[in-house]
Amino acid sequence: MKTLFSSGLLLLIGWLLTVPAVAQRQEVSLNKIIAKVDNYYVLRSDLEEAIQSYVSQNQTPPQRCQLLESLVINKMMLAKAEIDSVVVEEKLVDSELDQRMAYMAQQFGSEKNIVEAYGKSLEMLKSELRQQVKDQKIVQKMQQKITTDVKITPREVRKFFDAIPKDSLPYMPAEVEVGQIVRYAKPTKEQKDVLRQRLMDLKKRVEAGEDFAKLAKENSEDVGSAQNGGDLGFAKRGMMVAPFEGAALKLKPNELSDVIESDFGLHLIQLLETRGAEYHARHILLRPDYNRLDLTGPTKYLDSLRNLIQIDTLKFEKAAHDFSDDKATADAGGLLRDPQSGGSRLAMDGSMEYSMFSMLDTMKVGSISAPLPYRTEDGKSAVRLLYFKSKTPPHTADFKSDFEKLQTIVLTNKKNRAIDDWFKKSIADVYISVDPEFQNCKIFGTSQDNAASLGSSGGR
Repeated sequence: MKTLFSSGLLLLIGWLLTVPAVAQRQEVSLNKIIAKVDNYYVLRSDLEEAIQSYVSQNQTPPQRCQLLESLVINKMMLAKAEIDSVVVEEKLVDSELDQRMAYMAQQFGSEKNIVEAYGKSLEMLKSELRQQVKDQKIVQKMQQKITTDVKITPREVRKFFDAIPKDSLPYMPAEVEVGQIVRYAKPTKEQKDVLRQRLMDLKKRVEAGEDFAKLAKENSEDVGSAQNGGDLGFAKRGMMVAPFEGAALKLKPNELSDVIESDFGLHLIQLLETRGAEYHARHILLRPDYNRLDLTGPTKYLDSLRNLIQIDTLKFEKAAHDFSDDKATADAGGLLRDPQSGGSRLAMDGSMEYSMFSMLDTMKVGSISAPLPYRTEDGKSAVRLLYFKSKTPPHTADFKSDFEKLQTIVLTNKKNRAIDDWFKKSIADVYISVDPEFQNCKIFGTSQDNAASLGSSGGR
């Protein structure tokens, strides 16, 4: 199943976790169950969607048997998580769901287009996607639990590299180091005043006797909590953004706040109860229309920063640290990181964001772009500067130059083995069966003669 220079099973599972798998309408044949793990099922549509996710990203899909094995292991992790009482916080699920919905709205252009594309209401789509997001979070937590103690040394990386025949060393694509300084478009006072007045009107309606939960479902733009009447559940102190938490903790049970502004938008908050260091609140959130925000201010701001950097009055790294709105990169001087290796070198190929690729293709190393409008992953309108820090030309893999990538591969392979070992120890705890259609697949290293052969290995 694994090749010498492959990221292997763990990253294959990771790929499947990134698929926004809200299934569109399927033919009946696609709903056939092709594998069972306790009370969890793998459908033919799951397998087909996994294949299509690779195709849509211009990637060659793994073999069907390999994909099926990964899907079965995902379900097994869910089954074992249930046995071992492994859970994820609902707030993490809600946060991820919000990001998914914002991403989908960005891709489709609007929520209305999403509804038309899937033929389902937003509420139904969110409900379906929420369970999938929750399952994915649980699988990720199980992976982390299984591999938390896996470590590697430079000696192991060297041993791996030296074992690769010299004529088999892979050819690495061009790689670049890129920094960014981001400024978000801000809503105008007039836009915020409109939202503030809407929330004040809603507050009056609640005070007049209308149901807060009903109004939250109808009006709140926090898609994760709106379907629950705005209910955010119990939160420990420090979990929420400061303006929200500060306002909520000043309230008495059932009391309504004034309109509160945070980075997420404007809130109307109702405290429900407190319990020790925890508090239970619900809210109605209104956001400005990010498609209509004025980019003039952040563009002028970044243009001034660019001039200061170009005349060497200000270093790019310090400007990013002090002035970038993207906190994920600001602390690193604006430097972008490869999500797999954690290194600073990004492959300049089809995996790179297209707009960034196109811009870098016209820039020289050491140069800084003009302010560029772009949309963040969570749907915010923003402007950014790109700093083309360095470029490594295409080359045959080298131990020193490609150490970070080699280290990632060795670590991933070791984590794969940890998952393999975990599976062998845990397989007796669950009931597994695979459809006879896949009897020639070497699922878990053994050829399946019939559906019962795996099922009989289950301990329940």
